Amino acid sequence: MHPHADRGAALRAPLRLGVMASGNGTNFEALVESIAAGELCAEIPLLVVNNPGCGAQQRALRLGVPCSVLDHRILRDRVELDRELVRRFREAGVEGVVMAGWMRIVTPVLIQAFTGRLLNVHPSLLPSFRGLDAVGQALASGVTISGCTVHLVTEELDAGPILAQSAVPVLETDDHVSLSARIRRQEHRVLPQAVLRAGLRWRQG
Repeated sequence: MHPHADRGAALRAPLRLGVMASGNGTNFEALVESIAAGELCAEIPLLVVNNPGCGAQQRALRLGVPCSVLDHRILRDRVELDRELVRRFREAGVEGVVMAGWMRIVTPVLIQAFTGRLLNVHPSLLPSFRGLDAVGQALASGVTISGCTVHLVTEELDAGPILAQSAVPVLETDDHVSLSARIRRQEHRVLPQAVLRAGLRWRQG
């Protein structure tokens, strides 16, 4: 056998992604659709949600993706939550993790377990409008352009290396609902692309 055959097969194998979601789960479904369309060579062996019965959990049931509920309300603190996330993702054999609408601040426990392999999608053109309610921040500021960013997660909130961005115009008629919807459509487009590029680096590095 050629000495590089095993490595070549590994590079071609589907990327094993863990996904974290708290809400409706549209970005999670966008990843599943991209995989089904052959645009993203990956599989999702585990989705973890922290809100029992949330939209992401319902989507996982419909799409046939294994889903684990990890209710943060019954855990002692964020560190305990992240330790359990790490345990479950390692048990599932994931190579990288995507925070697709995870509405909890993560700790170094999770970040260091997946250094350079933990991605987040944020509804602004970072470094503008970090933190909660980025859409509301954009509307309040009067900017005429907002958008979304996919970035690596570091210990500084919404400050990790940027992997992909997409700009979205802010219209005079926009409210929170309309601007959020247009930004979300761009998230669905750029998130799978960013995951694909990141996954290639994980395999080659």
